Amino acid sequence: MVVKVYGAAYASCPQRALVCLVGVRYYAAKCASDGGINLLGNTLEEKALVDQWLEVEVNNYNPLIYTMVLQLLILPRKGLVGDMELVRDCKGKLEKVLDVYEERLSKSKYLAGERYTIADLSHLSNTRFLMEEGEMEDLIKRRKNVYIWWMGISSRPSWKKVMELQH
Repeated sequence: MVVKVYGAAYASCPQRALVCLVGVRYYAAKCASDGGINLLGNTLEEKALVDQWLEVEVNNYNPLIYTMVLQLLILPRKGLVGDMELVRDCKGKLEKVLDVYEERLSKSKYLAGERYTIADLSHLSNTRFLMEEGEMEDLIKRRKNVYIWWMGISSRPSWKKVMELQH
């Protein structure tokens, strides 16, 4: 399967993204080897799809949202003005990325297939920003399959527990 994503594939800090991705994969593998849920995929095809969607997230989803978080939340908290033109540009690019997600999620319940994996888990915090602080829930709600996916992954007991710990 080929995923076509529009816009530049970049990461604001590639080393940080790589370290984080390696850490997530390590803990997911450790959890599975200790008898927990396997979030990495069972077959070679499932594992490849998980890796593919993690790469899409790291290179196409996360950088756009990270930029918007910086401009809309972090800079204003430091008394600086965010660049709203940059936010609009990122939002436009994210629309195209989310169209790819909509297409994928029209064919499967989760990004890498019919099972919840770290590919889905890795999207929780950034998508929460869109839905809450970023006030851009329309980006998700306008896409039926993306919204169903979001409602499913964000209602998992483990994510609800994480959200409780933050408040």
